[in-house]
Amino acid sequence: MASTSINPDRVVPALTRRTVLGSGLGILSCPALAQMPQRSCRGDIWLTIDTGSMAAADEIATLLQRYSIRASFFLANERTITSDRSLEGRWWDYWRARAAEGHAFASHTWRHWYLRADRQDGRIDYIAWGGGQREALDRAAFLAELERPAERFAAETGSRMVRLWRAPGGRTTPRALAWAESAGWRHIGWTPAGFLGDELDSDRFPNSQLLAQALRRIGPGDILVMHTGIWDRKDPFIKVFEPLLQGLLHRGLCFRALNEAVP
Repeated sequence: MASTSINPDRVVPALTRRTVLGSGLGILSCPALAQMPQRSCRGDIWLTIDTGSMAAADEIATLLQRYSIRASFFLANERTITSDRSLEGRWWDYWRARAAEGHAFASHTWRHWYLRADRQDGRIDYIAWGGGQREALDRAAFLAELERPAERFAAETGSRMVRLWRAPGGRTTPRALAWAESAGWRHIGWTPAGFLGDELDSDRFPNSQLLAQALRRIGPGDILVMHTGIWDRKDPFIKVFEPLLQGLLHRGLCFRALNEAVP
């Protein structure tokens, strides 16, 4: 995903605090704080991580382990820094390890193209980043984009995805939401405070600014969003990921993973 694809002030209200806490989604136990004193849980937050270049994937995994945090990964088959794709080859060992650690997994569509608009002919415009490729998806083709990551994940890891999805860039259409819901897929966005900005231009939005903003804004009920790596951010956000985790845990916020919404 390019660093300019999302406005940091944009709201993607797939789940509000009320619906997260009251929707019946299962939640996991409050994590122990590695290298930090135990504190009472003052509120729940959800860390969601979308696939990207995978440049920060190993370090993300290390820090999640260090602080006993369970996250929710939204998986798409994206190009990676190792000249392969994120749902191919060597990366299945990575996803198997994360599944064994108890993280949740959901669909980010197979190709990570962008839902542009509902067409008058009953289909949806589906466009690759940059607009070089496009298709018009009918219901079956659209649902295949949601189902294929789940099918591959189950085949390669022996684990199931939850029936949750996130549109690339958070860009949905009314028809896409309706088709997904009809097949048991619930869309999950993020809360405004949870937009960490790891895909923004680092000259305009330096890590120090993003860290301070996140620590100031994030509170109980927020859904956070970041990526396993961004191609065109010069100063990777992963450099401040550990201080972010430490700061949120120090405030007594407990990280939860999105559990199954549909049996």
